[in-house]
Amino acid sequence: MEKTDLHELRKDPLLGRWIAVLSRPKSPSDYTVAADDNTEASCMLCAGREKETLAEIMSLPGKGREWATRVIPHFSPVFQVEGDLGRRGEGMYDKMNSIGANEIIVESPEHLVRPEEMGLEQMCKVVATYKARMADLERDPRLRYTLIYKNSGREAGAVFSHPVSYLASTPIIPKRVKEELDGAKQYFAYKERCIFCDILREELRAGSRVILETRHFIAFCPFASKFPFESWILPQQHRCAFQDITAEEIDDLALILSAVIKKLRAAFPGLPFNYYIHSAPNRIPRKDHWHTLGEDFHWHVEIIPRLLRTSGFEWGSGFYILPTSPEDASKYLREV
Repeated sequence: MEKTDLHELRKDPLLGRWIAVLSRPKSPSDYTVAADDNTEASCMLCAGREKETLAEIMSLPGKGREWATRVIPHFSPVFQVEGDLGRRGEGMYDKMNSIGANEIIVESPEHLVRPEEMGLEQMCKVVATYKARMADLERDPRLRYTLIYKNSGREAGAVFSHPVSYLASTPIIPKRVKEELDGAKQYFAYKERCIFCDILREELRAGSRVILETRHFIAFCPFASKFPFESWILPQQHRCAFQDITAEEIDDLALILSAVIKKLRAAFPGLPFNYYIHSAPNRIPRKDHWHTLGEDFHWHVEIIPRLLRTSGFEWGSGFYILPTSPEDASKYLREV
């Protein structure tokens, strides 16, 4: 009987989740990426058509009278700024009003421009817009969490071909984020160290999963990635909240984020992907719970290439199967 290579199981130290890394790794050429039809010349998000959208929340100036980035309310919001939470019960079940914010961050006045092609100056303005909106919404005591995220490509949930990101601010902390917060809190209680700082030191020590390192950030494929070629960007300076980012770090984040996306798109032309920023919840103290937040949590960016469809096994078990190891994925990306 022919001997087969054993697959490897790995445990995520933050969430306690297990993943399976297959023994025979797939290379980028083994994946199929469906190309998007991006031939539309313009849309209501383009410069000159501002009157066709809802009233602007904020903008950053560009060349001449043109804006560089622009924030508007979402066209189909789930969360509404006006009103009160109205917490109530229905038997054993809890309910409240969908108070919050849904916003569209228009990343450029130009229509046919990809994130990795917009240039460093423009990407800096996108990151600065993220910071401004998160800092503003943190002041609303009704809101507990603000998530910035991007959907690029139809397979990743994109609705517009114009370059945009999204913001959702909610009156609760989403479960996926809370799992990270709880995992970080438990690790800190046990070791009195930030788990993300420990991950950063270990990745720099090992080097095998590092994609790119800059003065302020490190980009790497996590040890127990959920998806092939998943990449994280972690600040080298410990900070729990993204909105505390400095001007120098904004420039550096724009550089490394653009570089990682460019590498992914070079390996997988037309790749659909998502990225999101995991930051601290709004820093309203909660007795006996988030009082160590400044010490145990560390904001970061997660980039998820949409190379595979999630199967019933992953949905039903929360146990992910990884056809390309993080070590192989980071090697491919370093060499692009």
